[in-house]
Amino acid sequence: MHLPRSLRAALAVTIAAALPLAAAVHAQASSKGSTSQTAAATKRPKSLVIGIDGATFATFSKARMPNVKSLMTGGMTATSNLYASPMAPTYSGPGWSSIATGTWPDKHKVVDNSFNGARFDLHPDYFTRLETANSSLNTLVVGTWSAVPTTIFGSATDLRLGGVSDTDTTTTAVAKLSKTDADATFVHLDNVDEAGHSHGTDSTEYLNALKAADASVGQIIQAVKSRTSYANEDWQIIITADHGHTPSGGHGGNTPAERQTFVIAKGTGFTPGSVRYDVKITDIAPTVLAHFGIANDPTWQLDGKPIKTLTPDAFDALRPSLQTAIDETGLQSTLKGWTTTTPTGWSIDNSAMPAGGVTEWRGWSFATDEFWTNTDLGQSRETNVRARNVFAVADSDEWDDNTHGDGQFDSTLVSPAFPVIGGAQATVSYATNYKIDGPQTGDVYISFDDGTPQLLASYREDINTVERLTVDVPAGATSARLRFHYTGTNSAFWTVDQVAVTP
Repeated sequence: MHLPRSLRAALAVTIAAALPLAAAVHAQASSKGSTSQTAAATKRPKSLVIGIDGATFATFSKARMPNVKSLMTGGMTATSNLYASPMAPTYSGPGWSSIATGTWPDKHKVVDNSFNGARFDLHPDYFTRLETANSSLNTLVVGTWSAVPTTIFGSATDLRLGGVSDTDTTTTAVAKLSKTDADATFVHLDNVDEAGHSHGTDSTEYLNALKAADASVGQIIQAVKSRTSYANEDWQIIITADHGHTPSGGHGGNTPAERQTFVIAKGTGFTPGSVRYDVKITDIAPTVLAHFGIANDPTWQLDGKPIKTLTPDAFDALRPSLQTAIDETGLQSTLKGWTTTTPTGWSIDNSAMPAGGVTEWRGWSFATDEFWTNTDLGQSRETNVRARNVFAVADSDEWDDNTHGDGQFDSTLVSPAFPVIGGAQATVSYATNYKIDGPQTGDVYISFDDGTPQLLASYREDINTVERLTVDVPAGATSARLRFHYTGTNSAFWTVDQVAVTP
């Protein structure tokens, strides 16, 4: 968020909610699933999330950031991409709301920095969920941008504090972490975003702002380590950002520099020096909740998942074999991001596909967001936020950009045979983003023991969700196979990811 320093100072607030921070160790028991400490040797879960507004991960290699880089060495680093319009511009309001709620803008409805139409009543911040599950937990928010403590994190939070500057925010966070019994803390730093607006990411000023933010991170982490109870605490520390910036300055658009975000996480269960491509900023909220023993309730409709529960799917295994562009000309020549080679057990039926067209998209392909979305910006590909890492895509619009034979795009993605139990029910699940911009069809079929395919789902309208469909398995059946059949005439696209059939 870019606000003049004087205006931020005027807006800065110190709001004490109903439950002040306690100075003594308190009980952690909860009938709603939070962690129970039954032995003195058990370490108490603690959470610290630090958000660096406008921090562009691609610039970290140029900046002096020893504290952040130490966290990367000691933990997990994951980069991913935000949405862009028409889901929401790459602004601070949607970004921090996605981080705090664990949902994307099409659910929490924050699409700008006004927060008009926000549905925090349906999708509250993770501190509200922590307090609901266990009100004895002490929660703390300190933020330089006043909207973070006043609007994004709700009144259920025990203590919400505004800082007039990052220096003030850091000093406050250090004091609270050093001397109080805060269980879960969120700290927001704003000066990197200000430098991005004023000077752009290619500037010395931006790199200096990253250096200063890193110094704040170091002070805050040192405050954690200086706690007298630190040896008996299990700290989960996460660093993230709400959006990036352009080299010349500013954000809100759909360029890679504006859309790229990151999650750096250190603590129990995060492998030192590990790098992942399947982690999203919406995973932060459920990851913190899981750290306190609070399971994801399906009624919450979170888009994120606890990071430790994420497992690569068959498509992700294709990443090492991805190729550089053949017909696409607007991408970096070294960028690898697509293949039509299928994972083990999968196949693609292109028997009805005309010859020609753009090679990368002739029939179903497998791609990364960095490659596929940036072939042509501003055509809603940026809404494909529910896919993770490598996903399957059928794109009749992009395929049609080269001369091809008569006929429409017509391709079928065929799954391996999933085991099922005859006479019982099974759940078919997959992330899907189906976008229409012309004549187009999308149908999902299921066959048991390679019998006659039966229509399972049919798409004729835009949909962006994770489908969970219940099917009755015929008596005696032992396997189920899925077919994703897409046709299009210079229309839009269909993406599919995380396909599973669960008995």
